[in-house]
Amino acid sequence: MASRIREGGGDDLEENHEINVTPFIDVMLVLLIIFMVAAPLATVDVNVDLPGSTASPTPRPDEPVFLTVKDDLSLNLGNEIVARDRFGATLDAQTGGDKNARIFLRADKAVPYGDMMEVMNLLRGAGYFKVALVGLETLSGASAAPAANP
Repeated sequence: MASRIREGGGDDLEENHEINVTPFIDVMLVLLIIFMVAAPLATVDVNVDLPGSTASPTPRPDEPVFLTVKDDLSLNLGNEIVARDRFGATLDAQTGGDKNARIFLRADKAVPYGDMMEVMNLLRGAGYFKVALVGLETLSGASAAPAANP
């Protein structure tokens, strides 16, 4: 408790019932500095190496439409090379104009993410929103290996 001396004579000390807030302000400033230093450390950039899928494959339609992006960024619709400027018309001819047809999109590992997004934007621009990404089926704990074709 803080006390102060009365002016005028006497030995009696008068008690001061006010709270000294200076130590509280000091503690709050220290906590603020700690949180300001610790907050950027809480958001860490994480490098991600995406694994293969172990989910059971979904059944394919009778005549699936495969769009393949090769490592040289060329597009193949089925087994035919497609120019990007003729992409929409060629895809409409392949699907019979059915915009609800599911397009199976395959891409080489070497294709950058940005280029993959450009192909997906081409699909969206052509009116095809049902896109299935095709990958290798892997066993849990095993490395990815392509399935042998009979």
